[in-house]
Amino acid sequence: MTQYGLTERFAALAAEDGCPVGRVLSQSRDLYRVINEAGEVLAKVSGKLRHETVTVSDFPAVGDFVLLDLPSSAEGQGVIQGFLPRESVFIRKAGGTAHEEQVVAANIDTLFICMSLNNDFNLRRLEHYLAIAWDSGATPVIVLTKADLCDDVEDKLLRVQLVAMGADVLVTSATEADGYQQIAAYIRPGQTIAFIGSFGVGKSTLINRLLGDEKLKTKGLRNDDKGRHTTTRRELILLPGGGMVIDTPGMRELGLWDVTTGLDKTFADVEELATLCRFRDCSHMQEPGCAVQAAIENGELSAERLQSWQKLKTETAYALDAEGYLAAKEKKFRDIAVLNKALRKK
Repeated sequence: MTQYGLTERFAALAAEDGCPVGRVLSQSRDLYRVINEAGEVLAKVSGKLRHETVTVSDFPAVGDFVLLDLPSSAEGQGVIQGFLPRESVFIRKAGGTAHEEQVVAANIDTLFICMSLNNDFNLRRLEHYLAIAWDSGATPVIVLTKADLCDDVEDKLLRVQLVAMGADVLVTSATEADGYQQIAAYIRPGQTIAFIGSFGVGKSTLINRLLGDEKLKTKGLRNDDKGRHTTTRRELILLPGGGMVIDTPGMRELGLWDVTTGLDKTFADVEELATLCRFRDCSHMQEPGCAVQAAIENGELSAERLQSWQKLKTETAYALDAEGYLAAKEKKFRDIAVLNKALRKK
């Protein structure tokens, strides 16, 4: 299991429980595909674990190290009794209107945020991705794809570097056979990387280059130069040279959950300017002595970046309020269930 990222820390935690440990490779409905020392096995969560879960993030996800009861025969299914504490986790708000979180992947070392340099180029969306990536605990790296379809690569690269805030920025092209080697330099045996981004930005193409095989399906461009969606589920794949990669479907929506720390890192420039304002509760709109507005006027900061910062702060605050409401609601239901159980015993 060492090649699948089982460190001494994870192994020691698993030994305390006395259960075999495995790692989730993929999930299909209620069944998990799990790798362990004996090989691959299909497993489902135990009734106890299902009963004790409060939020979606309490269930195992791709990349999690899980504690298993192994099946007695090759045709049987294993049972997941729990999973080990995560070192990192990429969480976003689930699509739609429901106030629910979605765990994209867990225990990632490096998170590659892919954005194409043609029609997908969007700095505000990139800021969304960076906020969630920094908050996940993984190290974000920005990968600009499809450089061969862009006439102003240097200009767009500069614009990305201005909002990258400490994240490395790579430029790749599908027409260059060695374009993926910049990414390969970040991969180490036992470490896990993941690719995230919109539909059709070239994630599967880059992973195929790392695999040295066309394992993942890819499609060509549409008439509008946008890529086509191919990946339909999250999956952890072992790379030939060591290390693992998690491929993820493209995201139509990227709602924020609780990314307070990530926002501070993503907008470190705006946060620093805000500390220089005359008033501590400055809204950065029309107050006198506002350092943020002064930076916009002299060209140090764009008005669009300020608006993005304010928008994401509002979205995070809303998610936190919703999270608190849901937690209180779920606690109420649990208390009622405990009371009913006690009354039945009487």
